[in-house]
Amino acid sequence: MQHNDYILTLSCPDRTGIVYRVSGLLFELGCNILDSQQFGDDETGRFFLRVHFDVPAAVTAEALQARFAVLASGYAMDWQIHDARRKARLLLMVSRQGHCLNDLLFRVRSGQLRAEVAAIVSNHQDYAGLAASYDIPFHYLPVTPETKAAQERQVLALVERERIDLVVLARYMQILSEDMCRALAGRAINIHHSFLPSFKGARPYHQAHQRGVKIIGATAHYVTPDLDEGPIIEQDIERVDHTMSAQELTQVGSDVESLVLARAVRSHVEHRILLNGNRTVVFR
Repeated sequence: MQHNDYILTLSCPDRTGIVYRVSGLLFELGCNILDSQQFGDDETGRFFLRVHFDVPAAVTAEALQARFAVLASGYAMDWQIHDARRKARLLLMVSRQGHCLNDLLFRVRSGQLRAEVAAIVSNHQDYAGLAASYDIPFHYLPVTPETKAAQERQVLALVERERIDLVVLARYMQILSEDMCRALAGRAINIHHSFLPSFKGARPYHQAHQRGVKIIGATAHYVTPDLDEGPIIEQDIERVDHTMSAQELTQVGSDVESLVLARAVRSHVEHRILLNGNRTVVFR
C-alpha cells in the first residue's frame, strides 16, 4: 500500500497527555511514526514536538489537517504539518563574498541539502556566471540609499512570484529594512562572523588578526529588525593562533561561515526549528 510521509511540528503550554493524544490520533488514522523528538522547557512552561510519520494513501492531507485541528484547539497548539517529500524553494542573496553561495549551490546540486534554489539575487554582478553554470536565474538588483525601498519591493515580489519558502542571506552585505524583516519573519536566515572579542565594520578578520584573536566562529540566525540579534539557529568555532596571517584567518572564517549556514538551512528545510521566544529549539 502506498504511503505519504509528513512532518508535524508543534509548541504549546506544557501539560500531561500531549504525546499520548498526538500518537493516539496518528494511530487512529493508520499512520506509522518514523521519528519523534520532544522538549519541555521549564523556564517558559512550553512543550515542543516534532514527529515524522507516514500516512496511508487513503488519508488525504485535508483530512489529516482537519483531524489535527480539532486536537490542537484543545491544547492551544501552534502547529504545522509539512509534506516531507516537498523540496523547499530557496532564494539566495549575495554581495561580493561568494563562499557561502558556492557551498549552498554545491550542496543542493549534489543532494546533500534537500531543497531547490529558485533564484539568486545580488546587488553586484560578480556571480552571474556562477548562477548560469547551475542554470539558476540571476537577478541583478543594485541598491543605493535612495533606491533601497524600491529594490526591496522587487525582492519581495520575486519571493511571492517564485513561491519562496526561505530567503538565505549568503553574505548579502545590506541591512534589510524593518518592513522587509517583518515581511520575511521566520523565513529569512543570515550568517555573520563571531569573534571573541567582537569586531564590527570593515575588514573584521584583519582587526581580529591585529588583536591576536584565538577563537573565531560564525552564527546563523533568523532575520529580525534588531540587527544580528535574531533567534540563533546554529553556531561553531575554530581555534587560531599567532602563526596565521589575516588572509589565513579569513579563509578559516569563510569555511566556518559556510558550514554553519548550511547546517542552519538544513535544519529549517527539514522543519527541525521551533521558536521559543527569542530562542530556538533545534531538533537534531
